[in-house]
Amino acid sequence: MHDELIVKLLNQRDEKVLQTIKEQYGALCYQIAYRMTGNHQEAEECVNDMLLDVWNSIPPNCPNHLPAYLAALVRRTAINKYEKAHRLKRGGTQFSTALDEISEIIPAKEQVESEIEQREMTAALTAWLQTLPPESKRIFLQRYYMSDSVKAIAQKYDMSIGAVKMKLMRLRQQLKDYLEKEGLL
Repeated sequence: MHDELIVKLLNQRDEKVLQTIKEQYGALCYQIAYRMTGNHQEAEECVNDMLLDVWNSIPPNCPNHLPAYLAALVRRTAINKYEKAHRLKRGGTQFSTALDEISEIIPAKEQVESEIEQREMTAALTAWLQTLPPESKRIFLQRYYMSDSVKAIAQKYDMSIGAVKMKLMRLRQQLKDYLEKEGLL
């Protein structure tokens, strides 16, 4: 089923479309949630929570790119589950490591004072990503959006782990410089 039809059926409040979403995008959403939580049961719960979130958010929202919208919903759910489970201690998952790396540059949500500032940060990050060569952009997104391990990225791009770590470090520095130039840090 096409994404436009799925959104149309959600707007019409057709509950059957939730099963279609799970069939078409459930595996992608599960993969994102599992990488972040490191737990099969929690990942399944994240997918189910995402289905409830999409039901409650469309309408009024009308996403232009449904897979990205679903991925954002499941990421938010997984982050909330992760934070709840690890309030007192830091876990050893790939998500924790990736979050630690990027948190040095992008302020935590508690530090961002308003929704306007969050939108400015998102716009700046999007603009910065557009300046990157395609491979660098993919590596950055795989690490900090999909929470892929450095080892998995190295294997995918036939690079050494050290080379990937160095590239990520340089990308984080470039992002920091860009955000400082934009007055967001």
